Amino acid sequence: QVQLVESGGGLVQVGGSLRLSCDASGYTLDYWAIGWFRQAPGKEREGVSCISNRDGNTYYTEAVKGRFTISRDIANNTVYLQMDSVEPEDTAVYYCAADSYGNLVREMCTHRPRYWGQGTQVTVSA
Repeated sequence: QVQLVESGGGLVQVGGSLRLSCDASGYTLDYWAIGWFRQAPGKEREGVSCISNRDGNTYYTEAVKGRFTISRDIANNTVYLQMDSVEPEDTAVYYCAADSYGNLVREMCTHRPRYWGQGTQVTVSA
């Protein structure tokens, strides 16, 4: 059974930094991809960034390019999202998700993966 547990959310000021963590278990890492999605109030859930476990291929949505960095720690089955230079528009519930997309990280981030964590709130204050 795939389990994803997010942590690291909270309140951060505009221009500040925050690091989200996703502890994953229950699947064969090598053929899977993990991503971060977010949903702001009144908006649809969107893919923020995705990474393939095999080759480390990454995808970022345009709004976070140059500010967010996704990375993985294969030994500890953890994926991180480093959020720098945050903006009020980054306020949302952030979800970790996983599926067997392999290296197809753009597809992963633009579709709906099968497995989700419970979400962690990120609030950016002006």
